[in-house]
Parts: sequence; structure tokens; C-alpha cells
Amino acid sequence: MLIGRVVGTLVATQKHHKLVGAKLLLVQPLGLDDQPKGVPVLAIDSMGAGVGEKVLYLIEGKAAQEALGRKGAPVDAAIMGIIDTVDLGPVTA
Repeated sequence: MLIGRVVGTLVATQKHHKLVGAKLLLVQPLGLDDQPKGVPVLAIDSMGAGVGEKVLYLIEGKAAQEALGRKGAPVDAAIMGIIDTVDLGPVTA
């Protein structure tokens, strides 16, 4: 699983029938320093996340399909949680 921040929404009036009713969000991957890392990804939201929230997401197609209960849907990424805090603790060498 990965950490990201929701940076936008996507509305598609025409989409695959298995995605009807799905909430689509753009997620910016984040590094542990909370800085953007890479390019945003499109993810299906199953948690009710909103723009600006930090989320836990996965980008494994089959796992995303199963986690969302949308077996056979064309899904690459899914939001699986809304993050309240991240505590890295002390750094050990």
C-alpha cells in the first residue's frame, strides 16, 4: 500500500458498466517526507475521501478489484483508507 493526497476529482458520464456509481479521485503519491513523488494516479474511492485528504491506496489491479468488490472491473488503483496521522518514530541505523 502507498500514501497519497487527493488532489482532484474526475467525472465521466460514459464509463465501463462495472464502474457505474464509482467515485473517481486523482491521488498524488507522497514520500515519507510528505512531498509529492511521481505523477498523480486515478483511483476508485471506497472510503468517502475528499480533496486535500491524505489516503492509503493500492495500485495492484486484481487486489484493487477484489478490495472494492468489483471483480472484473477495469481498476488499477483503489483508495483503502483515510489517514489521520503518520508517526515515523525514532530513526535507527
